[in-house]
Amino acid sequence: MKIEEYISSLPSSIISGQEVQLLDESLREIFRFAGLGKNDTFYHLGCGTGNSLKIAAQEFGAKAIGIDNDAQKIAQIEKDPTITTMHQDITSADLSDATVILFWFSDDNIIAKMLEIFSKLKLGCKIITIFDPLPHTIPDKVSFPFLLHQTPFTPAKSLKDQIMTIFGTECIDFTTAWEHAERYTKAIGSPDAGNDRFLTILQTVMIWINAKNLGLSCTQEIPAPVKAYIEILDNFFNIEVRHLIK
Repeated sequence: MKIEEYISSLPSSIISGQEVQLLDESLREIFRFAGLGKNDTFYHLGCGTGNSLKIAAQEFGAKAIGIDNDAQKIAQIEKDPTITTMHQDITSADLSDATVILFWFSDDNIIAKMLEIFSKLKLGCKIITIFDPLPHTIPDKVSFPFLLHQTPFTPAKSLKDQIMTIFGTECIDFTTAWEHAERYTKAIGSPDAGNDRFLTILQTVMIWINAKNLGLSCTQEIPAPVKAYIEILDNFFNIEVRHLIK
């Protein structure tokens, strides 16, 4: 099947990221990356289990607020006087006091609405995304797959500008694609090492193909390792991606 068919076959909760929880150590890495501290008001939009809130408040001293539209998840978060939880749609939430926000969503409609909200927040507010930057913006700081955008946002001249900033290179070869794919896999974590390997292979191929289509690959020829991974995806997972190469 083509990769578009494979993605459409996945549960919507996986595609949206609702059922993907970051490892505690990844959360600590994000907070160190953002310089989170006792003077910050931290919001996790789509807070899930609430682990991020506890770590932000108890280990970094921030005021921590979690928002999620899943009432069951909010109810399961252990009561703690150092954190606040709200059962609410993030697009209608008041974020005016935020200084640091963790935002990991894939829905284009939600992203568009939140970008408008983020752009109006106080000067210097930090919005952290994972893997993908906010649309049409250049991240102010990168520790892939973690990206930090600070208000007022720096506009991106093009998608190429975004990618060059994120990957820190003028062209993307197999090694660069693999290293960044592996960083992403390690950041989101999984109890199943087999799934981790599959995700890294898939992300490596997609990073390289996107670079090739944008004129940012280091060679016009498909590198031998990328060819091998394309064959693995096709022969072992029945996922076809070659049609994406322009």
